[in-house]
Amino acid sequence: MNKIESPCVRNCCLNEEETCTGCLRSLDEIKAWGEASDELKKEILDRINVQKQALK
Repeated sequence: MNKIESPCVRNCCLNEEETCTGCLRSLDEIKAWGEASDELKKEILDRINVQKQALK
């Protein structure tokens, strides 16, 4: 089984909504990542991908 990699880009900076401007995860998502299920990680990655597309 492949490990789901963190979307962290080592450019951590939280904005006023407590969302990292580097990886686009919320502070809660960042804190939960290590213990999150693969399903939750995939949901987070899907949300990030949608947000990235909206920013283009």
